[in-house]
Amino acid sequence: MRKAKPKKRVILPDPVFNDTKVSKFVNHLMFDGKKSKSYEIFYNSLEIVKDKMKDAEKAPLEIWKQALDNITPQVEVKSRRIGGATFQVPTEIRPDRKESISMKNMIAFARKRSGKSMADKLAAEIMDAFNNQGGAFKRKEDMHRMAEANRAFAHFRF
Repeated sequence: MRKAKPKKRVILPDPVFNDTKVSKFVNHLMFDGKKSKSYEIFYNSLEIVKDKMKDAEKAPLEIWKQALDNITPQVEVKSRRIGGATFQVPTEIRPDRKESISMKNMIAFARKRSGKSMADKLAAEIMDAFNNQGGAFKRKEDMHRMAEANRAFAHFRF
């Protein structure tokens, strides 16, 4: 490699839970640099989750983390061109990319939902992911199914 790798930026923990994972999620959620607005959306959605899931003996933050774990994919397919043919080669995902993919999927499917506010939509997506259903969970299942279907090309891994 000719160029040096860029340095990883240090992400500061969020003010309420003192958790860097929350900060990363809020950074993905943010539009136009409005971080305070996205923090407000995230915390409101956790309040909604707390109200709606009283029977679960977990804190809303724990529910959110479990939901993220439920929608985190383990393998993905990458296109690889070999001798004029393009193969979908299944590869394992790096841990930091796994986290990023799961967060982006949750936010994307929350935005697609029908609902009043973004906090409501995000809360609904968190609860669905916690219960192993919803759009983001379906996306993970589809990724795994694609990798399983193309397992024969795993020897083309780079």
